[in-house]
Amino acid sequence: MDEHLHTFSFVRRIASLQEGKIIRGAWDSPASLESLPASLVAEAVGQLAAWAAMAAVDFQRRPVAGLAGRIDLLGVVRPGQTLELEAQLESVDAEAVAYGGMASAGGVPVIRLEHCVGPMVPLEEFDDPQAVRERFGLLRNGSANHGGFDTLPSLGLERTGGETGKWARATLQVPSTAAFFADHFPRRAVFPGSLLMHTNLALAATLADQLAAPGKKAWRAQSVLDLKLRTFISPGATLELEARVEECSETGAVLALESRAGKRVVGTARVILSTEDEP
Repeated sequence: MDEHLHTFSFVRRIASLQEGKIIRGAWDSPASLESLPASLVAEAVGQLAAWAAMAAVDFQRRPVAGLAGRIDLLGVVRPGQTLELEAQLESVDAEAVAYGGMASAGGVPVIRLEHCVGPMVPLEEFDDPQAVRERFGLLRNGSANHGGFDTLPSLGLERTGGETGKWARATLQVPSTAAFFADHFPRRAVFPGSLLMHTNLALAATLADQLAAPGKKAWRAQSVLDLKLRTFISPGATLELEARVEECSETGAVLALESRAGKRVVGTARVILSTEDEP
């Protein structure tokens, strides 16, 4: 199977499009996954917004991950569920797209994105514009081959330091080769920002487990704020990830996340934690 527009493309149907305004679609999440990370659900919404943005500029440019003001993690998605996706474009031009969006499962919202901005770059530097245009047509008429993404790549974190309940640090070795690079992107391979978010949240979860919670409560990530991706991450890069407790009380906590490649900061975010009853 041709991996292009299959190995890391989640939108499977575009149900409606009001050009430059609002787009609705769906993703049939793979049942083969043990769990479905929230970062991939956010990726699906972002990809839907990207289709609308590319169509608005006649497939001359495409957005790349930039910043998300707020991502609310509203519920858990079970692998195999069909997600209804929606993105509202606040503005789009040759420089950037600003949007928000939502993913729902069975009519119940599971993730909400607000105040997101994706810088627009020349599409031909990253992909074949004609191939992308043709795929868009297939998604709109419902004849796109579902193919593709059925497994989460192995992204092991190696813990390198920390202080219990205060901070944690780990190294992430970005793979030099991976199937998703054929899709993200064919002409310029870039490590997906959503996978960086996934590994950062995994590190945050290990730190959250060290925090005291009242009674029979456990910490859960409620929102991701001020997520910024500052540069492209190339295959084979070595990243240093850090999660640090900024605030903590009996009812909530704030963790600061930072990713570096050498001395260069490549990504930052804050995670809001709340308590819930243990399962």
